Amino acid sequence: MSTIKTFFKDTIIYGLATVLPRLMNFVLVPLHTGKLETSSYSDNTIFYVYAAFFNVLLTYGMETAFFRFFTKSEEKIKVFSTALISLTVTAIIFLIVVFTFNEQLANIVNLNQTYFNLLIGVLVLDTVVVIPFAYLRATGRPIKFTAIKLSNIVIFVLLNFFFLWAIPKFEINYPNYDEEDLVKYIFIANLAASMVTFLLLSPYFFKTKLQFSKTVFKQLLNYGLPIMIAGLAYVINENFDKWLLPDVLGKDINGAYSGCYKIAVFMTIFIQAFRLGAEPFFFNHAKEKNAKETYARIMKYFVIFGSAMLVFIIAYLDIFKSLIVRDESYWIAIKIVPIVLLANLCLGIYFNLAIWYKLTDKTRYGMYLSLVGALITIVFNVIMIEKIGFIASAWATLLAYGVMMILSYYLGQKHYAVPYNLKSILSYLVLAIGLSIIALNTNANYYINTGLLLVFLSLVLFLEKNEIKQLLKR
Repeated sequence: MSTIKTFFKDTIIYGLATVLPRLMNFVLVPLHTGKLETSSYSDNTIFYVYAAFFNVLLTYGMETAFFRFFTKSEEKIKVFSTALISLTVTAIIFLIVVFTFNEQLANIVNLNQTYFNLLIGVLVLDTVVVIPFAYLRATGRPIKFTAIKLSNIVIFVLLNFFFLWAIPKFEINYPNYDEEDLVKYIFIANLAASMVTFLLLSPYFFKTKLQFSKTVFKQLLNYGLPIMIAGLAYVINENFDKWLLPDVLGKDINGAYSGCYKIAVFMTIFIQAFRLGAEPFFFNHAKEKNAKETYARIMKYFVIFGSAMLVFIIAYLDIFKSLIVRDESYWIAIKIVPIVLLANLCLGIYFNLAIWYKLTDKTRYGMYLSLVGALITIVFNVIMIEKIGFIASAWATLLAYGVMMILSYYLGQKHYAVPYNLKSILSYLVLAIGLSIIALNTNANYYINTGLLLVFLSLVLFLEKNEIKQLLKR
């Protein structure tokens, strides 16, 4: 049980690095949706769609590959150095190529020149710090990791308020300030935050003896490339809707859809925090005698927390709607939120299940599963958006992640069987979905909805009381 407590401790610390930045959405989403028209908010969304896509390309699975080989290698410095040099060199090559064909590439991705140049700056800086961040996680330094992540978001948030609120509010004389193009300043704030992060992590480029191993590089690449393809498929699953909607239904609809999508932030926070803590934990404990039993227990806890979060957010959806997306013009897309929440819960379960192909070095299966999800996303969106509108995109996300989750479970049981308590897991999921459906039909009666949430929590406490007691004792 002590290993479980270690896992939770690290996850909580890493969670702060995830939770606090994401919670800034409570601040930034109202700011952005209040200052930007839905069409401009769509431009903001598209910028970060491209950022996510190119980030996966530029890191080409090297982060996960680093974890795999760093934990089991006796030459850890060589693994770190090789991964660091690899990403740095490819980032520099990317920078040279992009600025050689700058105008042409900006036209291809349909971004104006300023947005495109800012995007490239953010991408390059974020790429070269991937391995230093991974090194902090692999060597058990979550506090330093969290501190640097928080400095990034604090700078980003403060600059957002400076550019979008303080300058017009106090009539600050900022050179060439353009009130008609406020989106640009969001990207400038991002670039500034990325520069500071790079400076904070730059010592890792100098204090480590640089040595490049072709053998290690090949191992990293062979392991990482399927991860990259899986990552690209994941980006498609997450963002294809936001890329397609402007063309099919218009920027205004895409802006409203993207704004309401942000309400699912708590579920994505939970999933990301879990991943940050789980990945190094799973690799480090893979050789333990009771490793599989530990993984199974963690899965159950994950489903319990995720299910509770599903019920909680849906129970108070109107409150979250008013807090996060204050402009009522965005609310036309509010009905996507329950679907997206459940979709992200399925994604979190999938990430938990995915340990089987990472530990067995069968990362190609992760690639296959993600490609299946991407295919479902693309086909469903293309066929159904014109028939049922933007709600099709939410259902496509749920269908894709649900299928990936189910397939991963069955494949995992063949290659790396973990004794998951399916009866317990499915019971909590079904209960949470049932209570959420009821909550959606109470006309936002918070007395009833609070009761529904308490029902779920009470059942958890009753059914898991023995394990909870054991966990608290250790």
